[in-house]
Amino acid sequence: MSHVIERPGGSITITDAALHEVVVGAVGLVSGARPRRRRGVELEVKGGRARVGLELSAPVGAVLPDLARAVQVSVTSALSGMCGLVVDAVDVTVAEVVA
Repeated sequence: MSHVIERPGGSITITDAALHEVVVGAVGLVSGARPRRRRGVELEVKGGRARVGLELSAPVGAVLPDLARAVQVSVTSALSGMCGLVVDAVDVTVAEVVA
């Protein structure tokens, strides 16, 4: 799952743990959205392309499709902007609603 960027003069490796934290941080930017522990984030990276699967907790009263869409946008922006990845999909499952 590590992402390697080859450049003249050397390569840059973004580790699995760093990619995971980028995704978790992007979810945290969306008010009320919380990833469900580490197992709630699946990330597949191949050839500079990423696919993400997320399980979220959402607050009672949130408009769930809007919250999920905001998470998709935030995660896509973070992975493409910070890591140079092309994001093919961010699949979101709202797994629980909490008070």
